[in-house]
Amino acid sequence: MKKQIKFKLAELFAGPGGLALGAVRSFAENTNATYGIEPVWANDYDADTCKTYARNIHGGKEEGVVCAPVQEIDFEKVPAFDVLAFGFPCNDFSIVGEQKGFDGKFGPLYAHGVRAINTHNPKWFIAENVSGLQSANNGNAFKQILEDLAEAGQGYVLTPHLYKFEEYGVPQQRHRIVIIGIRKDLGLKFRVPAPTTKYKHVSTRTALENPKISKDAANHELTKQSAGVVERLKYIPAGENAWYKGIPEHLRLNVKGARMSQIYKRLHPEKPAYTITGSGGGGTHVYHWSEHRALTNRERARIQSFPDDFVFEGSKESVRKQIGMAVPPVGAQAIVTAVLKTFAGLPYESIGSNLTADQEINIQKTVSLFSGVQVKATVAL
Repeated sequence: MKKQIKFKLAELFAGPGGLALGAVRSFAENTNATYGIEPVWANDYDADTCKTYARNIHGGKEEGVVCAPVQEIDFEKVPAFDVLAFGFPCNDFSIVGEQKGFDGKFGPLYAHGVRAINTHNPKWFIAENVSGLQSANNGNAFKQILEDLAEAGQGYVLTPHLYKFEEYGVPQQRHRIVIIGIRKDLGLKFRVPAPTTKYKHVSTRTALENPKISKDAANHELTKQSAGVVERLKYIPAGENAWYKGIPEHLRLNVKGARMSQIYKRLHPEKPAYTITGSGGGGTHVYHWSEHRALTNRERARIQSFPDDFVFEGSKESVRKQIGMAVPPVGAQAIVTAVLKTFAGLPYESIGSNLTADQEINIQKTVSLFSGVQVKATVAL
């Protein structure tokens, strides 16, 4: 009988469980053993989010999900884990916001992931953030994060990469930096898995209609649209937004300054969706390509690659936020499966990291990333 190797997963800033769902669905097998993920502990500060995670990832057992600010967590008292996942809050690194970086409220929170690593020295970790992280604070934020993660615990070999999740089977243009760190003493290199749908994206039509969503599916309530919104949507073709030139003057938005592309933007049925966010006001609900309405939360969850039996807890507004902040499970599964294959010694199609500019270096050397930013880290290409 083959040996079963289950990496015990702990997660910070867990959200509703998109990353965890992708992780527990991941699997690798060689001639001697099978490799998988077992969730043991998670943390988030939002009550509804914690209930969603507990219901779907921990089988309804809320004791495995600590709902409290991460600053209050004593990692000495957390169950032992082999892998740490943390999609640390991205608000201060997002290109949509002010990009306050470390000067903002959320920027420094990644350090609690470092604190957890220092305490438990997991075999590997996975950290996720928005693409804007690479340019926050003129690139210095990303530099500091790489330094701290590489030097955490017993030291880690890092493989950072900007993933385009539409190239990995997610029906959405969602671009995120994911950093995989494997403990140096294990002598393993993680390589970025090659895209699987780079030239054949999953369209929004396929995501929402194949199969059709049951009318009694959870989180499938319609949003009541005002007469004015319905009238405006009638003039906006698929793939266009509130600034479409064919909209009559009396229905145009009176907005000065920057014109956000996602305002009243309809999906295009034959293309991946634009990025699903946690917001919903001011015309940012995400709109159907032909029906004059916003998507339901269940439809938004489909775009995020959640299965229909994944039930979100809380009000409609709370669920919308949870979905928008989540990591797409299908994308997470592609990455974690590659990690498991790395530990199993199995070959897989891979590509070079797009966030490094030189060959593998060690902790005593520096590598130039992006605009000449010098980064002290251990990086695997």
